[in-house]
Amino acid sequence: MSAPVAGAHPRDAGRPPAVGRGALVVAFASIYLAWGSTYLAIRVALAGFPPPILAGTRFTVAGAGMLVALRLAGRPVRVGARDLGALAIVGTLLLVGGNGLVVWAEQTVSSGLAALIVATVPLWMALLAALPPTRERLAARAILGLGLGLVGVGVLVAPGFRASGTLPAEVALLGATLSWSSGSVFARRHTAHIDPILATAWEMLVGGLLFYVIALAAGSAAAFHPTAKTALAVLYLIVAGSWIGFTAYIWLLAHVPAAKVATYAYVNPVIAVLLGWWILDERISLTVAAGSAIIVVAVILVTTARIVPARLPVAEPARRVAEG
Repeated sequence: MSAPVAGAHPRDAGRPPAVGRGALVVAFASIYLAWGSTYLAIRVALAGFPPPILAGTRFTVAGAGMLVALRLAGRPVRVGARDLGALAIVGTLLLVGGNGLVVWAEQTVSSGLAALIVATVPLWMALLAALPPTRERLAARAILGLGLGLVGVGVLVAPGFRASGTLPAEVALLGATLSWSSGSVFARRHTAHIDPILATAWEMLVGGLLFYVIALAAGSAAAFHPTAKTALAVLYLIVAGSWIGFTAYIWLLAHVPAAKVATYAYVNPVIAVLLGWWILDERISLTVAAGSAIIVVAVILVTTARIVPARLPVAEPARRVAEG
């Protein structure tokens, strides 16, 4: 799972400051390429790292490294017990439930198919946000996008049309999208007041340590046979996927509208499919092409639809209204 851990936190605040075109190109290229290529890196790393050790190593090192960097920059890294509990819940839902299931599924499904199913996260987030307590009203464009998204997923995983892999792995990928979406909605309501970089660092660290607990319980060490190639893939996930990609994402949110930054949601799966085909010889069948096209259109519809906040009771604090 390549989307940012704290992706639900930042919001547009007034007119973004002007920046050079070159800096914008580099930043967008970073999130497109870094997050679009993580599925390929996961697939490569799995040849030597069992899923919980792979994910545990990636997120423990990435989270600890971000905390050290924040500390060296003179920024606070401590959080209160209540906030740490909320961050632990978010980290569990996003990383253990979300990314962990993706890593497990990529043992038997192609990296491209994994990316395509994960691309439906904005659809599930929109649906969950329409439920209590948020109750955001979905615009007609978003409803159409949700319907198309379900059709696209059906094309990819329905019996007789299945693109590749096994049904349990594809069900796990759907579970990963729901876990990630639930964690994102929870983060939006319970951790949005925490600096997004600090929140992400703690979520990664907690999630990474939980993966090691799972690895210990599952006896994963017996299947741990790292090579130079697989170790480099894990290092790539840490540096490009977790550090460079997320830093570029946070920087972009501060300089361009969030709707433009959200384009990664439909660019990344296309990059993942092409990289899987080019480097791993993953087959792009007619089913994959049709399903990917439907899902990309669906995500574009949902991410560009206007969000209509629900009417809140008169006694509700104005702060809640502003939060939407």
